[in-house]
Amino acid sequence: MTLLEGKVALVAGVGPGMGREIALLFARNGADVVLGARRVKRCEAVAAELDELGCKAEVVQLDVTSADACEAAVARAVDTFGRLDVLVNNAFHDGDFKTFEESDEASWRQTMDVNLWGTLQMTRSAVPALKAAGNGRIVMVNSMSAWRYMVGFGAYTISKAALESATRMLAVELGPHGIRVNGVHPGYIYGDSVKMYFEYLASQRSITAQEVYDEVAAETCLKYLPDAAQIAGSVLFFASRLSEPVTGQSLGVNAGHWLH
Repeated sequence: MTLLEGKVALVAGVGPGMGREIALLFARNGADVVLGARRVKRCEAVAAELDELGCKAEVVQLDVTSADACEAAVARAVDTFGRLDVLVNNAFHDGDFKTFEESDEASWRQTMDVNLWGTLQMTRSAVPALKAAGNGRIVMVNSMSAWRYMVGFGAYTISKAALESATRMLAVELGPHGIRVNGVHPGYIYGDSVKMYFEYLASQRSITAQEVYDEVAAETCLKYLPDAAQIAGSVLFFASRLSEPVTGQSLGVNAGHWLH
């Protein structure tokens, strides 16, 4: 038996990276998946991949800052598959990369509206269905930035630190209903966007992108930067019966880049 056989999962924030890899791994482990993102075309591409795996997939246009969109996504899961067992909150806004003094309040609010309030809104919409299914799971895709304070990452760091506290509070409140709430905290997720960023840093210093990678990887315990597929395994753990007694936890999945 696969880890999610007979389960239905909603992944909020499906793109070419983490969201896609989580959905694919869930499908390979027997889940039917509802794919949600603001850009439906991305979800449709992933849905086609899931279809090839023999998984049933539904696509919804989902902006987590819209209460109606969140409610509609959960309704699609229940109407189509009859239940909802797992919610993965992967939607995020990466901030403006400015210091507190350089930023304006509206910019920081936008980041908070997605990373904290949008995530909580999506979660609120899913809770009744998760209660009805029994043994529900909520997985927050958080960030190492919740623990590591760096100049220019203020909006993102504050929003993710708040999400970590929310994760623990929800674990306390939803635990009596059998709902587990946990968070994974990646660091650099090695893929196209990080490669482009390293190329930019390399051009600023007249070195190679590989040298930048080597410098950053050297900061980790395992001396490499994990990709989205590797990190998705931790999400599967929290979504599955393997984590039965685990809730309210923050798991670093960053190759030991930052120990918390």
